[in-house]
Amino acid sequence: MTDRTTTTCADVITDRPGRYGKQLVSHLSRRSVGSWDDDSALGTVEFSKAHAALSCFDDHLHIELTAAPEDLDQMEDVVGRHLVRFGTRDELTVVWVRDDGTRGTQQRHLGESSQDR
Repeated sequence: MTDRTTTTCADVITDRPGRYGKQLVSHLSRRSVGSWDDDSALGTVEFSKAHAALSCFDDHLHIELTAAPEDLDQMEDVVGRHLVRFGTRDELTVVWVRDDGTRGTQQRHLGESSQDR
């Protein structure tokens, strides 16, 4: 990552945040470095272009993604698209909000196409 980074966050409403957080970290760790702690319900994924931190709450999974501004859309899409695919039955929606308050990308299940940008 470069010295110039931007942070974007998503709070994904679900009654199973731990399940989805663990699954997302496990899947993304196939090509990155990731870790998940069941006891604290916290996880991280270190990509070549970004860093993601996941934390679970009673009613949502919180994802904080840090990347260079030019990589943010792509990284939001990668993380969000995978999570939406895992949560198809629960119709998960991922809406990213940048650290300056602007809206980032959005991913949601749309029948055959599982994303909406």
